[in-house]
Amino acid sequence: MTMWIIHSLASISILIGLLFFIAGTLGLLRFSDDLSRLHALTKADNLGLGLVLLGMAMLFLSLNITLKLFLIWALVIISAAAVSHVIGQRAYQQQRKKQLNKQPNKQVGETR
Repeated sequence: MTMWIIHSLASISILIGLLFFIAGTLGLLRFSDDLSRLHALTKADNLGLGLVLLGMAMLFLSLNITLKLFLIWALVIISAAAVSHVIGQRAYQQQRKKQLNKQPNKQVGETR
């Protein structure tokens, strides 16, 4: 009886995690600017991965495997933060460059 409850909770956790992956992918496809896409993708995917790994940890019932799964999750979160920062910084620089190119150039000695 107890194993049935554990398997049910694990399956629910994995399915909810997969729904978060789908939501992150839809956010990636639907949002217009790069920073919003990045935000939707990183938040949903990190939570989705955490729920999938939680479900897997419930299925294996081994401390060794559970620690390895959560080590994987921690490494993914750290690498996602670093990569997101680099991508976000690049997107911001490109947006800033576009804004500067739209402004009219002032000639030397010209005042407005």
